[in-house]
Amino acid sequence: MKAPHIFAFATVLVTISKAPGFAADPIGIWNAEQGTVRVSDCGGALCATLASLKQPADPQTGRPKTDIHNPDVSKRNRPLVGVVIFSGMQPQGPNRWGGGRLYNPEDGNSYDASFTLEGANVLKVQGCVMVICKSRTWTR
Repeated sequence: MKAPHIFAFATVLVTISKAPGFAADPIGIWNAEQGTVRVSDCGGALCATLASLKQPADPQTGRPKTDIHNPDVSKRNRPLVGVVIFSGMQPQGPNRWGGGRLYNPEDGNSYDASFTLEGANVLKVQGCVMVICKSRTWTR
């Protein structure tokens, strides 16, 4: 091989070896069932907060929805927008994170959590209690 061809071939190999399965990461805004979720880097781990709600007002009071099911009574009056719904997510392989906790404001419980980036615009989020798991799919 001539020198220019070797350089081009080496450049392609380096580019391929550094590329993940697809060029995306989970940081950003995602559409979830209840509204939008912002996934961020929180000190080396990933976390997510509720960024907006599809129905931001409580139909009974007309006021912004609050974290009424939180087991910590002092947090029950805080607005749901801004609540951390998962934290502590660490890389666990290509396009997979886990080892964190998922908070469900609909029941006030926390679950073992993991998620998988299934494409640039699809995030599969899973929460488990013992061996019982539920999954949700979020989209960009």
